[in-house]
Amino acid sequence: MSEGLKEAVRRKGSFAQTLRAVAWSFFGVRKGADYERDVSRLNPVHVVIAGVLGAILFIVVLVLLVNWVIGSGVAK
Repeated sequence: MSEGLKEAVRRKGSFAQTLRAVAWSFFGVRKGADYERDVSRLNPVHVVIAGVLGAILFIVVLVLLVNWVIGSGVAK
């Protein structure tokens, strides 16, 4: 593992900060300064885990929404 990657994994950003950053990135509304701060603070492993969890949550919400619309009879 390269030194840069080892240093990045040792970052002290909390998982809650990572979840917040990933949630904002799903909406696509991040300020440049916030992005730079996140890049310097957040642990890349946390970012990957939060991204996968966010994607799973997004898919589950979409499936539930589609099932609700089909079940309600609106989409005949």
